[in-house]
Amino acid sequence: MKIDAHQHFWKLARGDYSWLTPDLQPLYRDFGPKDLRPLLETAGVDGTIAVQAADTEAETEYLLALADEHDWIFGVVGWTDLEAADAPEKIERMAQHPKLVGFRPMIQDIKDDAWMLKDNLRPALEAMALHNLTFDALVMPRHLGHLLTFLEKNPNLRIVIDHGAKPAIRDGHFDTWATDMTRIAQSSEVFCKLSGLTTEAGPEWALDDLSPYIERVLQAFTPARILFGSDWPVLNLASSYGAWLAIVQNAVKGHCRDIFESSVQKAYPRLKLVAQRKL
Repeated sequence: MKIDAHQHFWKLARGDYSWLTPDLQPLYRDFGPKDLRPLLETAGVDGTIAVQAADTEAETEYLLALADEHDWIFGVVGWTDLEAADAPEKIERMAQHPKLVGFRPMIQDIKDDAWMLKDNLRPALEAMALHNLTFDALVMPRHLGHLLTFLEKNPNLRIVIDHGAKPAIRDGHFDTWATDMTRIAQSSEVFCKLSGLTTEAGPEWALDDLSPYIERVLQAFTPARILFGSDWPVLNLASSYGAWLAIVQNAVKGHCRDIFESSVQKAYPRLKLVAQRKL
């Protein structure tokens, strides 16, 4: 089975997406299941995990409703205010939905780079661990030192790094990011998504631009802790579904089952797959 562990849906009229402005022309329209399904069929991908793109619980409910309607949407990574006093109760309530597999705070947009270390997050993080929910870390290279501390403080919380921590590929910044990612991989059981790298490289990317970053993720985390993600439709800013999938498949070669299925199930243990279903 082949699973895309990271993609998005959105509907502009919902009004949740403050970051989504007309200047992002390839993205400034609705993207729904009917747009993604033909791409999955062509690529031979069996199902997906839909990830939040807005910091509202209403958008999470919207994604869960889509997952109820389409059985190939295997899971949803949603959002809730982890600092709220009633966050544990909200997490318990939302976890009743069988397709909720985790939460993702939008750390890249939070001004305080050390936000994840705040003491008032503790009750919510403990509730997530209690309900077997995964924490998606939407971080950038500047967060990696704090992320290492976060991992040490939360050994019972399952954590996935999104988009390889968004390295500054177009600027050629590699060494510090590579060192930090290796330290994180060696000191924890964190997972990492091979996703979003063409966007960080920019529309004029070449494979030689991407290869050192892909190779470092593979070396540091090994396929046993790597997940494939398309990051569609954000992917459309710099690539296409088929092109990115082909790059990843070529890079992992004999390890496709790991990053497309077994690693995904380990990273998101609440995930309930439709056994051997083809679109």
